[in-house]
Amino acid sequence: MIRKTETALVIALAFLVVAGVAAQDIANVTEPKGGKPAAGAKPSMPDLDYQVLYQRAFEAVIWSIPAVGAYGFHRGAMDIGAEHNTILAWSQPAKPNAELLTANNQSPYILSQTDLRNGAVVVEVPAATEKASLYGQIVDHWQITIADVGPSGLDRGKGGKILLTPPGYEGAVPAGHTEVKSPSYRVTFAIRSVKGADATTADAAAYARTLKMYYRDDPKPTEFIDPANLRFSTLPLYDERYFEDLYAVISVEEPNPRDKVMMGMLASLGIEKGKPYNPDAKTRQAMRQGAIDAYFYLLQRFIHPDASTSWWKGKHWHDGLFADAKREFRWETDAMIELDNRANRYFSAVNFPRKLPKLPATQYLFAFADKDGNELQAGKDYSLVMPAKVPVKQFWSLIIYDLETFAFIYNPQQRPGLSSFDLPNMKKNSDGSTTLYFGSKPPEGLASNWIPTAGKRPLPIVRIYGGTEEFWDRSWQMPDVELVK
Repeated sequence: MIRKTETALVIALAFLVVAGVAAQDIANVTEPKGGKPAAGAKPSMPDLDYQVLYQRAFEAVIWSIPAVGAYGFHRGAMDIGAEHNTILAWSQPAKPNAELLTANNQSPYILSQTDLRNGAVVVEVPAATEKASLYGQIVDHWQITIADVGPSGLDRGKGGKILLTPPGYEGAVPAGHTEVKSPSYRVTFAIRSVKGADATTADAAAYARTLKMYYRDDPKPTEFIDPANLRFSTLPLYDERYFEDLYAVISVEEPNPRDKVMMGMLASLGIEKGKPYNPDAKTRQAMRQGAIDAYFYLLQRFIHPDASTSWWKGKHWHDGLFADAKREFRWETDAMIELDNRANRYFSAVNFPRKLPKLPATQYLFAFADKDGNELQAGKDYSLVMPAKVPVKQFWSLIIYDLETFAFIYNPQQRPGLSSFDLPNMKKNSDGSTTLYFGSKPPEGLASNWIPTAGKRPLPIVRIYGGTEEFWDRSWQMPDVELVK
């Protein structure tokens, strides 16, 4: 009993001491902890309303790159007179007038877009033949693949009827159709018609026109447009016009729950579903600067890639087909959306497969610097020695893009790149290798080996189509780009 009394006494005395200290502290307090910045703090700029608009515009661009990139196909198609379900089928490989992100110039493209608010859509995919087959994706408005097409896709090269259904669709699926549920109303596909070993580009182009696309309840004959000689502009517009495209997306699609905070931010910019789009002059200026700064931020990240993407140790070629940790292109984990990485991925390219296989059919290698580690510059001339034996089952290509737009470079020669198909027309070295040149002018007598850059800062991309084991185990190596002095 004595021990309990002593303990109680000690506790009581401690309480009195603490209470006394607390009382003493309160007696001397004149300001609360927190609630305002430190004494003397001032706003970083006089117009904080503008600062908020700018910040939200900048982040909106980083967040929306995949969606606005997908909408670019819709905008571009409408600009050349296409309607929903019109198929754009190139009669020849794309040239600079096809203003697309890092397009290829070997296989004719097939593009189309639709709006499932008008009903379910049927895509009739032809079976692969000896002359041609298809490779590509059908994507939703976030550029997430909902169906791969062709021998490596949903139809396994056997052809068939795909029924694209809108969000919430509960209707019947006709016999012989494979339903693909779309999480968005707008849907786009980008497919390549790949010619067979003994076939021609004309064969591949003719095969493309055997595709069919129509609303299930209104099966009109499919219309085709050949954009080969048309300006087909799909690239993001990095100024206030960017947000017109973003509004066009938001005004149609339902937001994901994960994106509702961003919807609140967009509302402050005058971008809100069901409401007219008419931002005032201050908002437009903030949009313009936010889009410009977001572009330069992403460009800086792009041209200074992480060292982990290096393809060969000690060389300056980088893996251009980088995916997320799941080898997908969602950049979504259980904890977050990797906004910067997602934006970086879709900043330079569009339409990726649902999942990247261990050995992709095509590998992309990017070069940002020459052999000496110096960044490639506009107005300078460069060379690349392609070895005599390249470990490919199909072919290789080198395309030089404008590093500022990631599109083909307009030039009088209409030549975006060269490939192994062009070897018969190129001059070779004594060891069987071939030196390719790109820059402002060709070396004397080597115009057939030259890709013009028209004064643009070059982005060389080597594509390996059907790489063999030597390529994948890195035992074969390709030289670096060299400055022509």
